[in-house]
Amino acid sequence: MLIVTGGLGFIGSNLVYGLNKINQNNIIICDTANSKLKKNYLKKAKYKKIISPSNFFYFLEKNKKKIKYIFHLGAITATTSLDFKKLLKNNLEFSIKILKFCTNNKIGFIYASSASTYGDGSNGFNDNENYVYLNKLKPLNLYGRSKHFFDLYISEKVKKKKKKLPVQWVGLKFFNVYGKNEKHKKKQMSIISYLTPLINKNQKINLFKSHNKNFKDGEQKRDFIHVSDCISVILWFYKNKKISGLFNVGTGKARTFIDTIKILFKQLNKKEKINFINTPKNIRKHYQYFTKANLNKLKKYGYKKKFKDIEDGIKLFVKENKENY
Repeated sequence: MLIVTGGLGFIGSNLVYGLNKINQNNIIICDTANSKLKKNYLKKAKYKKIISPSNFFYFLEKNKKKIKYIFHLGAITATTSLDFKKLLKNNLEFSIKILKFCTNNKIGFIYASSASTYGDGSNGFNDNENYVYLNKLKPLNLYGRSKHFFDLYISEKVKKKKKKLPVQWVGLKFFNVYGKNEKHKKKQMSIISYLTPLINKNQKINLFKSHNKNFKDGEQKRDFIHVSDCISVILWFYKNKKISGLFNVGTGKARTFIDTIKILFKQLNKKEKINFINTPKNIRKHYQYFTKANLNKLKKYGYKKKFKDIEDGIKLFVKENKENY
């Protein structure tokens, strides 16, 4: 039995399909099934049932001898959330309880961290679980802090070698993920998913102006990664159970917003209509101007599959978008 928390969400639903492709169908999904849109994501997927987060730990205890692995992708992912208490309860405390369960019952554990934990990037984008290094990182928003605290919690256990951890534990620092099954996220979707319907309606696209002298308007950069590449990484770790640690999941390339949106216009066969607006003041101080995954560690441990560049990723996204909607 495999558990996927957040299995009705973006990366989670894609993972369920990925597991199906390697003939894993004995899957239990933990998620809040309050959206027809989210349920529709899995209409062609094979899984056993969906359980609510409120019943999750009761289910785990009742079935602990049957559970082989937990993929923990469930979280509050709103980067603009100001309810830190709620973020800590869901993204930190819930995760710690799963980690302890996996440790006590010798169950493998993969969880979603985030590139938002790196903050402004001044301390680099190194997927190092060393506590001293991690403690230097300063996430720019509360969501990033909640994810960072869990990375730190595990790092402290690594530092104190007497502290036990699961037989395999892997934290994946996802960079800017885009792809199918994002629509439920609304304004929290990737910019590629968010702008596609607007471009299809021939609307003018607004991009944020730069409020950083080191970047021109539209030249803010992100490491955009297609969700299919994220699933490939997750499944690779699942097959390589002797490897544990924190790892970046990005392409290793930073692309500007203006180039990315121009590629999207081209793939959608629409005329470019781009306008620049001021970044809202309430998010300016939380805004990341540059992200780029350092993939040296992932490659060192033996991951060899190439990541899609933004041109190929958007081409696939547009194809999937037509097929699914």
